[in-house]
Amino acid sequence: MSRRKKTSSSSLAAISSCNRFRICHLRFFILSFAIITVSSFFPPTVNSAQQSGSMSNTMAPSRQSSTDDASDSTPTAAGELEKLKQEEAKLAAMLAEVRQKKLTVLRSRPLTIGIIGFGRFGQFIGKSFTKYGNVIGTSRSDYTKIAQDMNAKYIPLSSLEEFVMEDDLDVIVVAVSIVSFEDTVRDLVPHLKKRIEKTGSCPLIVDVLSVKEHARNILLQHLPEECDILCTHPMFGPDSAKHGWHGQTFVYERTRIDKVLLDPSKDYDSEGDFLDDQGVTHGAHENSDAHVEGMDRIERFLSIWEEEGCNMVSLSCKEHDAFTANSQFITHLMGRILGAQGLQATPIDTKGFQNVLKLIETTNADSFDLFFGLYKFNRNSMDTILKLKESMNDVVGKLLEMEGREDGDVVATKSCL
Repeated sequence: MSRRKKTSSSSLAAISSCNRFRICHLRFFILSFAIITVSSFFPPTVNSAQQSGSMSNTMAPSRQSSTDDASDSTPTAAGELEKLKQEEAKLAAMLAEVRQKKLTVLRSRPLTIGIIGFGRFGQFIGKSFTKYGNVIGTSRSDYTKIAQDMNAKYIPLSSLEEFVMEDDLDVIVVAVSIVSFEDTVRDLVPHLKKRIEKTGSCPLIVDVLSVKEHARNILLQHLPEECDILCTHPMFGPDSAKHGWHGQTFVYERTRIDKVLLDPSKDYDSEGDFLDDQGVTHGAHENSDAHVEGMDRIERFLSIWEEEGCNMVSLSCKEHDAFTANSQFITHLMGRILGAQGLQATPIDTKGFQNVLKLIETTNADSFDLFFGLYKFNRNSMDTILKLKESMNDVVGKLLEMEGREDGDVVATKSCL
C-alpha cells in the first residue's frame, strides 16, 4: 500500500487545501509586488478635471505661467533616488523569500509524473520535471538508458498497465504526435478504468498538443469522468528552448476537476467561486476530498512551469486554436513553402534572408506529422491558407498591373495560385 493511501481522507484534504492555499497566496503576493514596483516608477494618471485645470492655467497671465513652470521644474529632494533604490532592494529581497517558500511548498509533496511518448519532446520536458518530482517514461522504443541518465524510471509501452498502476502516479502527460493522440488515449482508457476500480482514483491527465480543441474533445469523449483533465500547450520545444524555459509561453486550460466540466470562458478564481459549463456555481473548496486534491495537484503541476520561468497564459482551447492558426500554423506553412523551393545560403546574404533560412531550418526540423496535424485538426487552418492565397494573388496582381501599365499592355487578371 502506498504512502498516500495510508493517509486518512480528512488529513489528505487538510494537507492539500493548506498547501494549495499557500501557493495561491504566494502567487498573489508576487503579483502585488510587481504592481507596487511598477507603479512606483510612474506618476499618477491625470484625469479630465486635472487636464481641464491645466488648460485653464495656460490661459493665465505670463507671470502666473512662469511661476507654475518654476514649480514644475523644481528638482526632487537630494537622496530621493537612493531611498527608492533601497525600497526596491527590500521588496526584491521579500520577493526572493516568498519564491523560496513557494518552492518549499511545491517540493514538500513532489509529484510523480508519467510521460507517454518518451521521445525527443517527452525527454525534453521530463528532464525538467525531475528537478521537482519523480518521472516515469514509457514509449515504443527503448529509452531505458536515457531515463536512467536523467534519474527517471522507464517502463516499455508494451507494459502500459504496469505504467498506469504505479502506486504514486499523480499525473500522466500524453506527449505523442497529433495524429496518434486519439489511438493512444483509447489504449490508455481500459487501464485507467482498472486503476479506478482498484484504487478509486485516477491520475490527472495532461495533453501537450499544438492543437487544443481536438485534444479537449478526445479527452472528454474517451476518458472516464473520474479523470481530471488539464489541456496545455508549451509554445516551445527542444530547439527553441534549448537554453531554458525562461520567458517561454505556456498556455493552459483547466478543463475538468472532480467530474466538474469547467467553463473555459472564465478563469478559475482561487479565492472565490467558479461556474461550470451548465452555469452551476461551485465553491473554490468544495466539500470533497477529490476536489481539494484535484485542485492541489493541478496547481503543483502548473507551478513546475512557473518555477522554470514560463510566461503562463490561461486561455480556452477554442481561443488558442484561433490564435495559433494565424501564428504557429502560418509560420510552419511559410517555412514549408519556402523550404520546398530549395533556397540556399549565398556569400552575400542579407540579414532578412538569413532569417528566412532560419525559419526554413526550424520549421522543417519538426516532423511532417506535426505540420499535418496543425492543418488537419485545427478548423481555422484552411481559412489561413485561403487568406494566404488571396494575399498572394493581390500582391502579384499589383506587380502584373504595374508591369502592364509600363509596357502599355493589358494584363489579364489570373490567379497566381
